[in-house]
Amino acid sequence: MSLTAHPPVTQATQAAQMHPRKAVPHSLVRDYMELFKVRVSAMVVITAWAGFYLGSLHTGISSFNYQLFYTLLGVGLASGGSSALNQVLERRIDALMVRTGQRPVATNRISLPHALVVGLLAVIGGTLLLTAKTNLLTGTLTLLTSLSYVAIYTPLKRFTPMATFIGAFPGAMPPLLGWTASRGMVEWQAIALFAMLFVWQFPHFMAIAWLYREDYARGGIRMRPVIEPDGKSTVREALLYAVLMIPVSLLPVYLHMAGYIYGVCAILLGAGYLAYTIRFARITRDPQAPSSRIYARELLKASVIYLPLLLLLMMLNAKGRI
Repeated sequence: MSLTAHPPVTQATQAAQMHPRKAVPHSLVRDYMELFKVRVSAMVVITAWAGFYLGSLHTGISSFNYQLFYTLLGVGLASGGSSALNQVLERRIDALMVRTGQRPVATNRISLPHALVVGLLAVIGGTLLLTAKTNLLTGTLTLLTSLSYVAIYTPLKRFTPMATFIGAFPGAMPPLLGWTASRGMVEWQAIALFAMLFVWQFPHFMAIAWLYREDYARGGIRMRPVIEPDGKSTVREALLYAVLMIPVSLLPVYLHMAGYIYGVCAILLGAGYLAYTIRFARITRDPQAPSSRIYARELLKASVIYLPLLLLLMMLNAKGRI
């Protein structure tokens, strides 16, 4: 690891001076938390837990045991390792953007070899742990998920906005991995969980892309708001998937994974998610207005509340038989 007292001056540093944020002291622990994107990995672990819990209801195992512990640890390691490798590949791009300019690899607080080794060890360790403690299928799918995120999605962001669609596949895998860890097979119920997470991501991603569109443009990342700054294509994509989210969220009822209480709640939550997305559509009126950022931030907040709440309700109203 390389620690520098004075990180290199970048475009992101210059932009940050124009838009200052509250200073956060750096430490090795904080740097590792950022390297592994702990908050993102925590969401990954939560969705994997939901998949494991729902799958375990149809097996003879307890939903709270060592297998669950190893599943969440393995998935968390692979997720954190993938995030570290992502920062290795994007260190130069990160250095250009305000949002990512102070990441530990971009500023060389953690050296490139250090981050590369730690990332590889975490991905490999998580994969081997899942293979040994759950099953070969889960370990294999976890490795493929990490590879597709790091080797396909990450480089594609510089070339096409379709990278968001491609990146939604590894992003939707955690609940399916939780299911296979407890059941040992891919079933329609696991695919339904995958579909829910896949569809949920698009309004969430579009809100983030709109909020940080200047940053993405500075880094050469071809998000939809960057190549079509009027916001129309961004809104169309967000609305399409927000509408689709309502029927997709009802798949667990159709597949007898959850009861009608969940179904009613899913409709209400989906309608709320759609309402925030419709409000987000106002960005097309004046894309440069400060209010457009407010609409995007409100949708982002709604999305991160909606998903855990939806999964929690499904778990509380889950059925024990398929």
